[in-house]
Amino acid sequence: MKSFVLAVAVLIAISVGASVVLNSGFQKTADQAFATTGARVGTAH
Repeated sequence: MKSFVLAVAVLIAISVGASVVLNSGFQKTADQAFATTGARVGTAH
């Protein structure tokens, strides 16, 4: 039982850490990701 609780705690810690890392640097909005001269998102031409 102790190993199961430890595994659940480690799983929660890993998932929280991964969400913080992904939200801080890897995920961008569409306007930020495609802000080049080749693709303009949200502008009508």
